[in-house]
Parts: sequence; structure tokens; C-alpha cells
Amino acid sequence: MSEFSEYLSSEVVVDYADGLISRREALHRLALLGVGAAVAVPLLAACESRRADPATAPTGTPGPVPSGPAGPSPLPTQPVTFPGPQGRELRGAFAAAVTPRGSVLVVHENKGLTDHIASVAGRLAAAGWSALAIDLLSEEGGTARFTDPAQATAALNAAPPERLLADLRAGIDELLRRGPGHTVGAMGFCFGGGMVWSLLAAGEPRLHAAVPFYGPFPAGASLSGSPQAAVLGVYAQLDDRVNASRDAAGDALRQAGLTHEIVTYPDVNHAFFNDTGARYNAAAASQAWAKLTAWFGEHLA
Repeated sequence: MSEFSEYLSSEVVVDYADGLISRREALHRLALLGVGAAVAVPLLAACESRRADPATAPTGTPGPVPSGPAGPSPLPTQPVTFPGPQGRELRGAFAAAVTPRGSVLVVHENKGLTDHIASVAGRLAAAGWSALAIDLLSEEGGTARFTDPAQATAALNAAPPERLLADLRAGIDELLRRGPGHTVGAMGFCFGGGMVWSLLAAGEPRLHAAVPFYGPFPAGASLSGSPQAAVLGVYAQLDDRVNASRDAAGDALRQAGLTHEIVTYPDVNHAFFNDTGARYNAAAASQAWAKLTAWFGEHLA
């Protein structure tokens, strides 16, 4: 099982333990990821003693809680297609800033290019950065063809990592085509945060800034191939699963000599920025948005 497969499977188990999904749904998702019942049943059974009641599971409320999504009202996004590797057509949602300060590639969670992720691109455009939210399920016909989000996750799990990285590079190509001379950054959430780390580890010299949100860091990765990237790593205090690789990310950033900062928001959990999810924390999301835009303001201006 690959690192990403292990990560996606562990996400299902944690969602079950936190009371966010039923046992039946957890078994369904694990089966789609290739985890058989002989392994899945004991995994879930080990969670029973700490399984949370969804009505009482804490999410954390640091400071005053603003309402609604973090950031400004999004500018409209438009569906776009653009050339991918080997003649493939890629899809995405693009939002153009009125007076661009740079461009940002937005990488989705493991459910594909959702309306929430498209809205992040729109919010970035409203803040001054033209943004492309790429659909890494383009080769499968696009995220919209999956009526079951768990099937979208399984399709991402089955996609060769080399293809996903090549598609991300094509996304940078498209941003530079639309904004010649712009500095380019990348940000991603959960699975997408891990993909941003992987893009840095694979060597992407065109990135001037990167902001992975609670993404798993690839084991043993070096970041020396992305020498211009200023990296802001965003983590959640209660996200033990992803935080297990946080120190390795910090060590790799220091060894590569990259400008960086790692920030961990207290009393919140994985996916705290997603305003459509059960773990959304408006206060922490608002703080993270301010940190993110300040980072891009410094390194993508």
C-alpha cells in the first residue's frame, strides 16, 4: 500500500472514530480503497472505545467565532480546460483577479474539485491573486461525474502519483500562460496539501510560495529542488495523524534552506478550514486566511 493509500485509509478510520460516518459507510469507503473486510473490520473495532458521539464531539472554538467562510466574498470562477501532459485535456475552475499580484494553483481535498475548493480560488482572486483550482480527476472525466464522493477518493487513490504531479505542473504552465511574468504559488488541503508537499519534493523551481494545509509530508523527501519556494505549513493541534510528519517537514525545510514557517492552530482538528465540513472552525479559519494572504502578499507580490 502506498503512502497516499495509507493516508486515505487512515482518514476513513479517523472519521469513523470521530463519529462523522457510520460503520457501514466506513466499510464502504475502505472497500473502495482496496481494504478488505478481514483488515477493515478489526481496524474499526479498535476505534469503538473512543468513537465519538457526533452530537457531542468537540471541534474547538478558539477566540470569538465569526460567521461564514473565511476571507472575502469570492469572485466568480469559470470552468476551464487546458492542455495536459501527452495531449490530455485537463479541467479546472479559474478566477481572475482585477489587478493580479500573482497567481495561485489550488489543489483540492480527496473528494476532488468541489464547490468549496472553487470558492477558495474565487476568494484568492478577490484578495488579488488569480487562481486556478485544478481537477486532478480530469482523466476520469472530472469530479462532477462521481455521484459518490467515496468513488472520487478511490479514483484519486488509483491514479499514478507521477500523473498527478505532471498535471500539477501543467496547471502552473496554464497560470503562466494566463499571467505571463506572474510569480506563482500553490496551496492545497488534506490530500491536496500532501500533493503540494510532493510537488515541492519532486522539484518545482517555478514556485515562489507554497501553503500546504494539514497535508502528509512524503517520507524521506528532500525539498532542495524547489529553491525559490517560501513555505507556510498549516497544521491543526488535534490532527495527530498528519502531525506525525510535521517534524519531518520542518527538518526538510531547514535542510533545504527554504524560507518557511510552520503554524499549528490550537484546539482544532483536521479540515478546520473547510466551511462545508463537520470540523470547520470559523475562528481558526479566519486566522489562517489572514496568515495565508499575508504570506502570499510577501512572497507573491
